[in-house]
Amino acid sequence: MAKNQNAFMKKQRAELKRRKKKEKFEEKLQRKSQPKDGSLENMTVYVDEFGNLSETPPEPPTTKKQLNQNNYRSNSAAQNK
Repeated sequence: MAKNQNAFMKKQRAELKRRKKKEKFEEKLQRKSQPKDGSLENMTVYVDEFGNLSETPPEPPTTKKQLNQNNYRSNSAAQNK
C-alpha cells in the first residue's frame, strides 16, 4: 500500500508543478502584453536633505560665500552714499 501512496503523491506533486509553471507562463504573457511606461522622466526621484523622496528637484542651497558677497556689496553701496 505504501508503494501506491508514493506513486499517488508523486503524481500530485508533478501535477502541482505543471499547474504552477502554466500559471507563471500566463502571468509572464500578461505582463508582456501590457504597455510599459518606463521613460526616464517618470522614474526620476529626488532625495531632500531629510531623506524624503519627491518628484520635484530640490532648490539649490545658498552657500556662505554667496551670502557674504551679497553683504559686502550692500555694505559698500551704503558706504559710497
